[in-house]
Amino acid sequence: MFYVFLLIVAAVGAAVYLTVFMSQVPGAKEERFGKLEPLPEHLGSWVRDERPDAAGRVRETRHLLEEKHGLGSSQLVLQVRYRDPATDEIVHVEPEQFVQRRRIRA
Repeated sequence: MFYVFLLIVAAVGAAVYLTVFMSQVPGAKEERFGKLEPLPEHLGSWVRDERPDAAGRVRETRHLLEEKHGLGSSQLVLQVRYRDPATDEIVHVEPEQFVQRRRIRA
């Protein structure tokens, strides 16, 4: 029973060490898991779609990079809104979507 307890303590210690090591050592995560794909070109600015949707509204999208504090990494958020083409007022806003960035291995 004592050996099982020692194995559990060792596993928890190793998990904590790897978590801190991967988040605090520059380049460790990229070397082990690959680099993240590049960020979108127009980060933080609204981009209009060329064609209106089925209801005739103009669709605008933007990507935001939300920084997290502590051990978490940043998240990419997609925001979408629709404008009335005649009055240029915002008529509908979709809920925010979190975009999962993929890792690219060399």
